[in-house]
Amino acid sequence: MLDDRKTAILRAIVEEYIATAQPVGSAHIANSNEFAVSSATVRNDMAALEREGFLSHPHTSAGRIPTDKGYRFFVDNLVPNGTLGTLDQAKVGSFFESAHFRLEETLQRTSTLLTQLTNYASVVIGPSVEVAVVRSVQLVRLSSHHITVVVVLSNGVVENEQIEVGIDTSDEDISNANAKLQKMMSNTPLRDVAKHRTFNQKSFDVVAQLCERVLASLDRTRNDETFFVGGAAQMAEAFDAVEIVRNVLHTLEQQYVVVTLVRDMLNRGLSVAIGTEHGVEPLSACSVVLAPVIADGETVGTVGVLGPTRMNYPQALATVELVSDRLGRRLTEN
Repeated sequence: MLDDRKTAILRAIVEEYIATAQPVGSAHIANSNEFAVSSATVRNDMAALEREGFLSHPHTSAGRIPTDKGYRFFVDNLVPNGTLGTLDQAKVGSFFESAHFRLEETLQRTSTLLTQLTNYASVVIGPSVEVAVVRSVQLVRLSSHHITVVVVLSNGVVENEQIEVGIDTSDEDISNANAKLQKMMSNTPLRDVAKHRTFNQKSFDVVAQLCERVLASLDRTRNDETFFVGGAAQMAEAFDAVEIVRNVLHTLEQQYVVVTLVRDMLNRGLSVAIGTEHGVEPLSACSVVLAPVIADGETVGTVGVLGPTRMNYPQALATVELVSDRLGRRLTEN
């Protein structure tokens, strides 16, 4: 463990580097009111912190900058309980009080909100259709041979399927099948639709046949998580090296990579992954801050921000926590 003075010096360097993006020299630290020691003493402590892997020493500067290990120590031991300013808190509150949109639009706007509050790229993953609960089933006749199945889900998604029916299928048959399906499927997860199937295609019962066709049209594997990344342009301004910017932007365009990163972090119990900790090499110059979205007592999604390793961790953590809480409450209300 670091002694109190080295801990204070490391904290001062991290906070200064986050604020200025410039290497921090011993004279700057020694001249602050927090330290009543000489520049030489600070320089010795900084050298010790560098040997222990908490700081690095750019060749073109006399100052030091934090390493991933230094940021990790800062996040785990020194980050204060960050709170958003009054204006930002009011902005979040106003947003969710007026967020009466379809699910996809709410999530997309939430990603924009996160970017506006932090100036980092944002990641928002919404509830999967597979775990959504069926709220309503409606069969609508389109023609003598076709009907449309409309399924309204608890996450706000509406699924539509068109199926072909026999010419002798009456409106009464459709109405009876609708009532049967509504009773059968209401308040059950969409992923359980196969449990209701009979697979009896030779039944002489027209209503049973119709129900089986509807269930068959809905019985499929879905991999359509609602996913949004916002603020990619802000990431271009966060790095000096063109190659880093190119790698980061290219990776953010690959949804499966970002979703895998988020799932892996959550599986490992990480809310903050710094630099190489998240295991995605093109994003090794970035940190990720995540929080689960909980609605009705279940985790239904994730919100987070992705920025340079010198991100403002207290602000990022406070922002992600508040937005995830308010989004979860909004989904619960819906």
